Amino acid sequence: MADTISDDALDLIFREARSYNGWLDKDVSEDQVRAIYDLLKMGPTSANQQPSRLVWCKSQEAKDRLAEHASDANKEKIRTAPVCVIIGYDIDFHEELPWLFPHTDAKSWFEGDEDGRIEGAKRNSALQGAYLMIAARALGLDCGPMSGVDLDGVTKEFFADQPRHRADWICSIGYGDKDSIFDRSPRPEFEKFNRIE
Repeated sequence: MADTISDDALDLIFREARSYNGWLDKDVSEDQVRAIYDLLKMGPTSANQQPSRLVWCKSQEAKDRLAEHASDANKEKIRTAPVCVIIGYDIDFHEELPWLFPHTDAKSWFEGDEDGRIEGAKRNSALQGAYLMIAARALGLDCGPMSGVDLDGVTKEFFADQPRHRADWICSIGYGDKDSIFDRSPRPEFEKFNRIE
């Protein structure tokens, strides 16, 4: 069994981590973006699908374009973040399975079943988005996940040349401004929503 990580690391990733609404004026470099990806891609997905398609909006122009498709409450969170990531998915992720999952003919499992592919792509790209947040936090960055955007508009704006890709949600990444967070919302005890059988 693997060793456990330290309490400090668990605090950094989970217990003390927060969703930020504002950002310090501190850059996130391309090297940091690549380091986040190099960690998140190692998280497990079904048959190593790797369906997420990520657009890292780092330039002010890209963030402004993205903000145009956000609710009023989210526009500034996007514009002022060092990076805002569009977490999307590829409906035809199965085309990549011959090299991503070479142990068997996994591509054939999904051919002719677009509804099944969409279901699998959404589930597994959401997992990859969660890995993205864990990776960013592990590397000392903060996150501000958001779903208050016009996803059809974001898809048309950022995936116009990739018609089989869809935007699903977005996440700002940077160094969070502690003045921008609310008091922590309640978290349920185990017994509230769990059972062991």
